[in-house]
Amino acid sequence: MPERPYTLLSCSVSLDGYLGDQTPRLALSNEADFDRVDEVRASCDAIMVGAATVRTDNPRLLVRSEERRNRRAAQGLAPTPMKITVTNRVDLDPRSNFFTTGEAEKLVYTSSPRVADACARLGPVATIVDAGERVRMRRLSEDLADRGVGRLMVEGGGVVHTQFLSDDLVDELQLVVAPFFVGDSSAPRFVTDGRFPWNPGRRATLAEVRQIGDVVLLRYALSARYRDD
Repeated sequence: MPERPYTLLSCSVSLDGYLGDQTPRLALSNEADFDRVDEVRASCDAIMVGAATVRTDNPRLLVRSEERRNRRAAQGLAPTPMKITVTNRVDLDPRSNFFTTGEAEKLVYTSSPRVADACARLGPVATIVDAGERVRMRRLSEDLADRGVGRLMVEGGGVVHTQFLSDDLVDELQLVVAPFFVGDSSAPRFVTDGRFPWNPGRRATLAEVRQIGDVVLLRYALSARYRDD
C-alpha cells in the first residue's frame, strides 16, 4: 500500500489569485465546471477541507449527481466520499453541513492537547483523530492511507493548500481561473506564505489546459505519480 493517498488539490481562483471575497461562497466557477468537479469528487475516497472552510462556506461536500452516487453504491462504496477536516481551535458547529449531510464517515484531525475538547464537542457526529502534538499533513496523509484512502481530494482553504503544497504532498493540482478580479487584499488567497518545492528553479509541469465556458482549467502534474485519468 502507498505511504500516502494520491492527492489532488482542486480550487477556483479569481484572475488576481483569490479564493473569494468577504461574502460567503462567491461563485468563481460555472455549472459546467461544477459538474466536472462533481465527477472528480465521485472518483475519490475522501474529500478534505480546513476548519475555516467549514465555518465560512458551510460546504456539504457531496456528490450531486444521482447517477454518480448510484455508480459508487454499485461498487460497494458510500454514495459520497469520506469527509475530513483539521482543526486546532475545535470551534466547529456539529450542526454544520459538513457533519449532518452524507452517509460516509467524517474525520476530524486535531492536536493531542485538543482531543478531549474535540470529543466532547464533535464526538457524536465525527471520528476524532489524535494527530500528535502538532498536526502535520504528512502524518495525516499516512494515517489516511492506513485507513484505506487511496485517492484524496483537497478543496481548501488557503492554509490547507499551503501546508500540502509546501510539504510536497500534492500529486496533481487542478486550478480553475475565473474571468474577473476580486481586488481586495484582505480576501482569502489560494495560498499563504510558504516555501514551495516549485520555484524558478523547479517549474511545475502543465499537463492540461481546458476551456470550460468562461473559465479555464489548468492541470499541473506535481509528482511522478500524476495520472491523466
